[in-house]
Amino acid sequence: MPFRIVLDIRHIRDFGIGSYIRNLLTALGQLDSEDRFLLTGAQADIHELPPLPPNFEPREYGRPDRSQLDHIAYPLFLRGLDADLYHIPLNAAPLLMPRPYVITIHDMSTLLFDVSSGGRKQFRMFRAQRTLNRAAQVMAVSEATRRDAIELFNVPPTRIRRIYNAPDPRFRAGAGDAGASAHQFEMRRALERYQISRPFLLYAGNIRPQKNIPRLVEAFAVLRGGLENHPEFHDLRLIIIGDEISKYPAVRRAVIQTRMQSAVRFLGFVPFDTLRIFYEAAAAFVFPSLYEGFGLPPLEAMGSGTPVVTSGASSLPEVVGNAAMIVKPDNVFDIARGMREVLLDDQLRQSLVQKGLEQFGKFSWDRTAREVLSTYTEVIESRSRA
Repeated sequence: MPFRIVLDIRHIRDFGIGSYIRNLLTALGQLDSEDRFLLTGAQADIHELPPLPPNFEPREYGRPDRSQLDHIAYPLFLRGLDADLYHIPLNAAPLLMPRPYVITIHDMSTLLFDVSSGGRKQFRMFRAQRTLNRAAQVMAVSEATRRDAIELFNVPPTRIRRIYNAPDPRFRAGAGDAGASAHQFEMRRALERYQISRPFLLYAGNIRPQKNIPRLVEAFAVLRGGLENHPEFHDLRLIIIGDEISKYPAVRRAVIQTRMQSAVRFLGFVPFDTLRIFYEAAAAFVFPSLYEGFGLPPLEAMGSGTPVVTSGASSLPEVVGNAAMIVKPDNVFDIARGMREVLLDDQLRQSLVQKGLEQFGKFSWDRTAREVLSTYTEVIESRSRA
């Protein structure tokens, strides 16, 4: 008998979790034509759904999960769907969430780096603790995130499994290109549109404190100073794609104090096809994060054929393997060293590009979706036997 499974898609428009939801749904749609999937979200969320088979049915629910009323309203809405299982793709479910449900933990950064006032922070910790303790199964996107959940919330190891994330396959070098010449024209046009000239280093992602952007800017200033007479890299630029700089005064101060205003560009969020072009056009991708639950951007850059410089923190070593230049994220000069070596050592660059393409291929949404489906089945069948 087919199962009825609810998946909350209200974060499908987000930068990281949105990619998880879209790619998981696409892979599930290719694997499962029998079970009935009910996808709950607002109209704007539903419009972002990928093409799916008819057993995937959107169900409109407009209230965001940030609303306090959502703790009551969403559970009441879910009870009317008469599902066998609910999947919340983040670590915070409504307090009255019906069971059984499973969750996906992407990282613990919102809790570990929480700068909220005392009462608000305590509520977030309480909500996360309750969510994890009541979940039938917890899926963590890396071994590092799994360890964090066990240590921070004392989740029994038997109730939390590692199911790796995977990059969007469209980031694979050459994916979807009509031809080399047409692609080069597309690349030139995109760079001209944003008035970007090569060579440049690239960062893509959020600009929250744990992303370590001020040190990246300082390390870039050190690097640029050492390359001022280099024939190719004397006018090197740093392009940062992600949040608006106005939200993060520490980043603005770093740019001003290093006098890098003319060499550092903040583009905000860009369309997917533009992001893919920037990955491919960059001389190197730099990601000196202090904490990552998984770390998709380095894999996306690797798939695009670009060498990666990243930190050895949290989940990043297990995600990038030996396919990246690893630096110490708390050391500006080590970050600068890593960038310099990748730029100037042609043999190293080619080795990282080849290893990066191989590393990208080790992660797939097909495997992720199969493990998620297995989790659904185990939870539902165990409940029916109880």
